Amino acid sequence: MMPKSYTEFENTLMLNEPPNQWPNALKSMWHDAKGDWESSHNIAQDMHSELGSWLHAYLHRKEGDHFNAGYWYRLADKSFSNKTLEEELEEIVTYIIESA
Repeated sequence: MMPKSYTEFENTLMLNEPPNQWPNALKSMWHDAKGDWESSHNIAQDMHSELGSWLHAYLHRKEGDHFNAGYWYRLADKSFSNKTLEEELEEIVTYIIESA
């Protein structure tokens, strides 16, 4: 079942895996929120869309690779985020939930 809010998303972090029926974007952010950058990145890099580029940008910003993050933000048609990583994670998750 799709979470209806960021709080509901956070409540799923006790699970061992994200629910299968979730879209890949939400699964990617779930892995990131669990501290598994690699799994999150593996999903995001196969998403060839503006949303996938946004996830990719966020992940490279988190990694500290600002040059690469800037490239992905441009592909996502977004400005380089000046939010905290936690705020951007919540923004992305909320966007995914509201777009579903």
